[in-house]
Amino acid sequence: MGDPYDIHMLDPERVSFTRGAGGVLQGILEGTYYNELVVYRTFPFQYTKQFISIRNPKGEEIGIVQNVDYLEETSRKEVEQELQFRYLLPRVTRVNSVKQKNDLWQWDLQTHIGPTRITMRNLHEFMQYPGDRRIILTDLNGKRCEIQDWQTLDSHSRNQLRDVL
Repeated sequence: MGDPYDIHMLDPERVSFTRGAGGVLQGILEGTYYNELVVYRTFPFQYTKQFISIRNPKGEEIGIVQNVDYLEETSRKEVEQELQFRYLLPRVTRVNSVKQKNDLWQWDLQTHIGPTRITMRNLHEFMQYPGDRRIILTDLNGKRCEIQDWQTLDSHSRNQLRDVL
């Protein structure tokens, strides 16, 4: 493996990812076959498709995929699916309401996996802005959801957000 502090960028032309028995991610990385691989985002909020750490089951890093979009289609889909399993982050499709009650902010939201509610004490501590129009909402219990681009939401949702942004 070499120096654990060396960063090895994988050549997208020399890697391929597939599914093995039981749905386990496996692949060939620069000529070496791995029957089980684990993927992590090195910067989970800032870069969702870039700088993906590929590791063996012991957690030892094999290398970094600079951008999953550089992979061939089948490999890209497998890595994206694996990342989705690891980092389930409900995507907000509508903001029904944002209300302040006493010292709490209550959000009633629709996500791609169903309705949810998030409660926050302070908007500034519980809202992160990792990219242009992207917002990560976190409630008091650590539950999170994502607004990928608040300006593409419907007009009602944008109006709800304008009061708190």
